[in-house]
Amino acid sequence: MEKFPLKGTGNISSSNNLSISYAATNHPLSGDHPSYQSVGSKPGKGSPASGAERHITTTTTTSLTTAPGTVGAVPVYEADEDGMIDITPGNGGLTNPNYSYSSYSANGGRQDGVGAPSSAANSSAPSITTTAGASSNGGASIGGGEGPGGMSSPTHTRFGRDFHHSDHEDTLTVSFSGKMEGISFAGMTDTSDDIPGIGQYEDFHTIDWQRDIARDRMRHRYIVKKRQDSFWDLLKGAHDAWSGWVCVLLVGLFTGCVAGVIDIGASWMTDLKFGICPQAFWLNREQCCWSSNETSFDSGNCSQWYAWSEIFTSSREGFGAYVISYFFYIMWAMLFALLAASLVRMFAPYACGSGIPEIKTILSGFIIRSYLGKWTLIIKSVGIMLSVSAGLSLGKEGPMVHIASCIGNILSYLFPKYGRNEAKKREILSAAAAAGVSVAFGAPIGGVLFSLEEVSYYFPLKTLWRSFFCALIAAFILRSINPFGNEHSVLFYVEYNKPWIFFELVPFIGLGIIGGIIATLFIKANLWWCRFRKYSKLGQYPVTEVLIVTFITAVIAYPNPYTRMNTSELIYLLFSQCGISNQDPLCDYNRNFTDVNSAIEIAAAGPGVYKAVWLLILALAMKLIMTIFTFGMKVPCGLFIPSLALGAITGRIVGIAMEQLAYNYPKIWIFSGECSTGDDCITPGLYAMVGAAAVLGGVTRMTVSLVVIMFELTGGVRYIVPLMAAAMASKWVGDALGRQGIYDAHIALNGYPFLDSKDEFQHTTLAADVMQPKRNETLAVITQDSMTVDDIETLLKETEHNGYPVVVSKENQYLVGFVLRRDLNLALANARRIIDGITGQSLVIFTSAQPVQNLGPSPLKLKKILDMAPITVTDQTPMETVVDMFRKLGLRQTLVTHNGRLLGVITKKDVLRHVKQMDNEDPNTVLFN
Repeated sequence: MEKFPLKGTGNISSSNNLSISYAATNHPLSGDHPSYQSVGSKPGKGSPASGAERHITTTTTTSLTTAPGTVGAVPVYEADEDGMIDITPGNGGLTNPNYSYSSYSANGGRQDGVGAPSSAANSSAPSITTTAGASSNGGASIGGGEGPGGMSSPTHTRFGRDFHHSDHEDTLTVSFSGKMEGISFAGMTDTSDDIPGIGQYEDFHTIDWQRDIARDRMRHRYIVKKRQDSFWDLLKGAHDAWSGWVCVLLVGLFTGCVAGVIDIGASWMTDLKFGICPQAFWLNREQCCWSSNETSFDSGNCSQWYAWSEIFTSSREGFGAYVISYFFYIMWAMLFALLAASLVRMFAPYACGSGIPEIKTILSGFIIRSYLGKWTLIIKSVGIMLSVSAGLSLGKEGPMVHIASCIGNILSYLFPKYGRNEAKKREILSAAAAAGVSVAFGAPIGGVLFSLEEVSYYFPLKTLWRSFFCALIAAFILRSINPFGNEHSVLFYVEYNKPWIFFELVPFIGLGIIGGIIATLFIKANLWWCRFRKYSKLGQYPVTEVLIVTFITAVIAYPNPYTRMNTSELIYLLFSQCGISNQDPLCDYNRNFTDVNSAIEIAAAGPGVYKAVWLLILALAMKLIMTIFTFGMKVPCGLFIPSLALGAITGRIVGIAMEQLAYNYPKIWIFSGECSTGDDCITPGLYAMVGAAAVLGGVTRMTVSLVVIMFELTGGVRYIVPLMAAAMASKWVGDALGRQGIYDAHIALNGYPFLDSKDEFQHTTLAADVMQPKRNETLAVITQDSMTVDDIETLLKETEHNGYPVVVSKENQYLVGFVLRRDLNLALANARRIIDGITGQSLVIFTSAQPVQNLGPSPLKLKKILDMAPITVTDQTPMETVVDMFRKLGLRQTLVTHNGRLLGVITKKDVLRHVKQMDNEDPNTVLFN
């Protein structure tokens, strides 16, 4: 292999004194050091690199030498002042022939100047030498007192060291003045001279998880280190430790309050379509009737509550009354829909849809600015009340997750630990998503599992506990507000008193299969319609589309009592079992209730049940078709409630069929004698519950969280096994008929850069096939010490890349580090603003070396924004490994090398495009800047 010329060889003086740039090149951590690159022949053990002993020229020519005996010493790890452990890459445990380690006996400093006060490095002390037997660094290194070779070594952190020079010294010195100036973290130090804005991201960019997490660890170390200094610092440390819990506590409190307001507002506005309470117009129908003394009222029509027809014609029945009620129903629906669509259009375009696909993408490390902002929160909260009240076929449960995430995002800015660090902020957002489901369904544990299974990307154990706490607080607050006005915080509380028969697992699994088929039909049709909307003229008229859909929905829905009522009420009706008090046609059985406490006997279905079944079949078709056109419109709309309604209707119909089978043939073996006693052994409401779970599972592809949400939602713990069977069956059928759930499908449709951690990468390509640029194109790089400010600004103008590799020189493309475009722009602007003498001809230097003093303008040192430890792979790395690295480490990009030389870059965008190409899809659909 060819031997490459060492950078700085031109600066070696005629004596054997080695100028500083050579020392920096031979630093064991520099990009072109023999122990990191396979370079031809290495000098023999113990022989100094060029025969004579090297001398580092300092201002006063202090020679720092090593006695020949130091050779066999074992590297020792020493804890540095900032708590970092030194790790020295040695040649198989030998000291490096090009880099002699020795220590200052006086003050525990080190030969490379790290940790030594500048006075020590610059003093005209005599040669300080260390021999093998004794350590002379004052016992600073671990085991340094007795062992052979108590030597210290250069600090190696993930981000390179910041060597502070003064302009007239050629020495490497680092001052520790209680601040963390010793480590530079690509601009992430806690020093006061930070360049403002570094470490933030542009809109529509991917975050660098590794960099942000390392940045947080460093901040944490700094706080721990300062804790001993004063009582104030101790308080700061305590606040830092608690801030995560305090933040999720606040998120839970606010989410519970907002959910209570939304529930109360939506139920009042829904009832406003039917009538008004003249005594107190702010009460909904149920609350209005509480104030009346009537003991029983049929379906909420008590004397205090006036339907619109009563106010205008003073009668509830008759053709005229029906027309007036119909008219008011449509008018209010149109008004609410118009308001919702206009608010979204004018103030917060991001408030439309359910928000879960975007939350998933944001949690996977993508930045969508103002998607979780305060305007989105306000408009989404108001808009979801309006669009639910408009009677559209949508639910408010998905948007609750978005609303809670907005609250989490806004509150995270109160705590800089989370507000300024995108990777840490994602932990709060995961907890907020759990709180959102918790208040939507009154299901705190289901919420935590939903966050874990469906939306979160990075979910450490700490986040699990915080999500649990957040969901608990949110559910508690909602329970205290009691928006449903009943003693249960769950949406559809049911009490079935019959155990299920073993044979019933067959129809339950059958319901799972039906649910999977309905769900697949829905996903495919909805995607087709959304694609049509996106690429046709229709997409330019969002408000008109909302109004047309609302009008059609209202006109079709009013005549059928099951579609006219609120969807949540319909689901509750379908889940409940027939008792004495039920007046609905669904419970029109030929029973005579003589004794209130006697068991409900099984009975033949009356004419009302058959009529109800026909109406339910019509309702099923109407709900399915309207939901296909509704989901994805420019109003806030969720998908949980319509899916549950579709499943509950299907389930109830199957349940009634099973019940009649058991009534007509009670002696068949399948009922195993359970039904021969005449008791009601089949519960149609249970079938509705199982069917609801099946369709929802098929649409979203949830399994564990779905079952937990369903039994928390209904209080039916006894029926976990039927729910599990149906959820599994619907997931299998859904996966067989179509690969993606509705959220993943919408992520793909919108082109969000989401690498799903559940997918497998099956193909046998290599990193070299995917990297940019391809073999014959040139790679845009920055050299470490030979480009001027003008060169770099030209490079930034001519290329669009988000970051640039830094190499030794154009000829020798050996990797030094990686610098981000945003950081470069900020650093250059900052330097021109603050530092005098920076012109277009100033050299930009990414090394610690002092350049030769020429007559030109003073150089600009940007080592502090350089990432010294970019993740690299070789060109022969299989792509499945690379994809795994991107998924599990959350990378933005990785650099590709060959024999240590830089070949190219693979970004997340390249990976996503490659995955699409391999799956025979259009790779240009991925939205990325």
